Amino acid sequence: MDNRIAKVALAMMEKNSGDSKRIEHSLKVFAYAQLLGVAESLNDKMLEIIGLSSLLHDIGIHVAEKKYGTSTSHYQEIEGPPIAREILKSLEYDPEIIERVCFIISRHHTFTAIDGIDFQLLVEADFLVNSTEDQMTDIQIISFAKNVFKSESGILYLKLLFPGLAL
Repeated sequence: MDNRIAKVALAMMEKNSGDSKRIEHSLKVFAYAQLLGVAESLNDKMLEIIGLSSLLHDIGIHVAEKKYGTSTSHYQEIEGPPIAREILKSLEYDPEIIERVCFIISRHHTFTAIDGIDFQLLVEADFLVNSTEDQMTDIQIISFAKNVFKSESGILYLKLLFPGLAL
């Protein structure tokens, strides 16, 4: 991982300036995603993709709120990729990596679109954070775990966060 990741984090923070909840959410998802990626033995390129995707996955929220009056997942998926693309191009990321990150961002709430371990781990990391931030019910957590979680590490982390649930 090179120092550009810190510049991506800074760009995300600048886009979310004054919104500590969104900044902290993205940083927590980044931490989980990186840990999951290492635990699942992803190569450096995949770790880079998951790191970038996790920092930028919600980057379209503020634009969606301004443009549509809501930040529902559909609008986040529309508005996020152009912002992410601009940030990543300015830091001279490889076009292949930019396209993959933008693809993941454009579908990160569309679980039927998951097509690779990088996308899978971003979804799992986002859920690990959302499950506690949004104080999800036991039923919501169990359902999501059974229907979406696939990685051994993600399931383990979920079991450690919620040891009383039958996951």
